[in-house]
Amino acid sequence: MYSILRGKNEGIEDAVLHFARELVRTPSPSLAEAHVAKLVEKEMREIGYDRVIRDDYGNVVGIIHGGEGQPTLLLNSHMDTVSRTADASAGNGVGSDGRLYGVGASDCKGGLAAQVFCGLLLKRSLLPLRGNLVVAATVAEENGLSVGVRALLDETLPSLGISPDYAVLGEPTNLGLYYGHDGRLEMEIHVRGIDPFLVDDAARAIIRDFESAHAAREAEAPALFDVEGPRFETVGGIRTATISMARRLGPLENARDVVRGVSHDLSLVSPRAAAVAVDVAPREETQRLYNGKTTVVRHVTNGWSTDPFHPLIDRARQSFAAAGCPFRPGRWELSRIGMGTAGHVLVGEFDVPTIGYGPGRESLAHRPGEYVELAAIPKAVYGTAVIAHSLIGIPVCGWTSDEI
Repeated sequence: MYSILRGKNEGIEDAVLHFARELVRTPSPSLAEAHVAKLVEKEMREIGYDRVIRDDYGNVVGIIHGGEGQPTLLLNSHMDTVSRTADASAGNGVGSDGRLYGVGASDCKGGLAAQVFCGLLLKRSLLPLRGNLVVAATVAEENGLSVGVRALLDETLPSLGISPDYAVLGEPTNLGLYYGHDGRLEMEIHVRGIDPFLVDDAARAIIRDFESAHAAREAEAPALFDVEGPRFETVGGIRTATISMARRLGPLENARDVVRGVSHDLSLVSPRAAAVAVDVAPREETQRLYNGKTTVVRHVTNGWSTDPFHPLIDRARQSFAAAGCPFRPGRWELSRIGMGTAGHVLVGEFDVPTIGYGPGRESLAHRPGEYVELAAIPKAVYGTAVIAHSLIGIPVCGWTSDEI
């Protein structure tokens, strides 16, 4: 079986690399993914997915039906990138060093290309599938906190009578098997009152106290933490100071409890705070997707983790060992505020066991000079197909000893 996959994968290597270059060459900042969505939809139709749709949110979904219709594996990568032009010093394209440079190359257009072509590899191998393969290229992950994935699971797939049993994210893992990460919470603190001097003084006191407390905690356990502001405005005689705060959430922390704790801390900040109204809540904003649809986004990403001994991870490990794929388990480190994956939606909100497997490197995400190793993309196609067949394929008997 694995020799079949390897052989067929060699035959599509040029095609997947061409597709990856086209994806990277096509700008798709978050909430403006239309052109990349068109590329993905066209490629899926040419590959011959059994069904290809673009849903109301702009997600592109390709489906290959299995003989029994269950279980269902969801492969998911986001189409959007951070809103940044390509780094001029590195260029935007293939370098002489065997790397594909450009915004989103690592996070995660290399992974998107690999997942789309996993469908082609499985079809060309003629290996029978028992369950369904769903490949979803989703919108608004970088700027919208997984709006596209949430809509996919809440509306699109149920309307098709499909419910995923497992999910694989094409996010950058450098071909490792990743199973979770911490979360983050963005809050806004509003200080309001009639006397502008009391409002301004209370807002600055809040910032001083939080920065001081953070410095003390940082010495014991480093964690991401950021405070911006205050921003002042006076409307209708009411002075308002707005403080933006971003905080990393540990694996056992809940955003609601953190907000309550911050509210309690605010009540103790300064005696003068009693003369003003102070409230705190997760940051919300209305965003317009590339197809014109609007949605309200809460800037909350809870941490998530799939048990390292879950059958999903065990099956992936076993299939990799049999297929000769090197791998290592791990978790995303999320070294900067604003990073994350759709795993918090898949696992935390819809209870779908999830792992990550992609060709990019997390350390390059959201960085100037971002790139993905060209050689890693076909490897990711093969590895993703190996995982997919182990989960939704029908075991094939009669392969030789060098194939197991």
